[in-house]
Amino acid sequence: MLVDFYVGNIAFETTEEELQKLFEVAGKVRSIHMITDHQSGQFKGCAYVKMADVKVREVVDTLDGALLGPRKIEVSEARPQKPGPAKPGGGKKPARLDRPGKRRP
Repeated sequence: MLVDFYVGNIAFETTEEELQKLFEVAGKVRSIHMITDHQSGQFKGCAYVKMADVKVREVVDTLDGALLGPRKIEVSEARPQKPGPAKPGGGKKPARLDRPGKRRP
């Protein structure tokens, strides 16, 4: 069974390899997704780590508060992802066309 963990308070200079080495202490790491800003591409200081065949409580107890570089990281089981908008544009409602002065071009 695969389990996703949310990892917060990661130092901005931390590499994916460093995060993987730390999590491998608790089990098999399947993937790591380091969150970056969409515009600048800079790392935001949090990540998702997917692990296989681990007990959630043991991983959290082992790694929550662990020192990674200069910071103590925060580890928790990731919440299920909310479904995103189905259409590009964020699912905005079309402008109402029945009001004068509010017509679309």
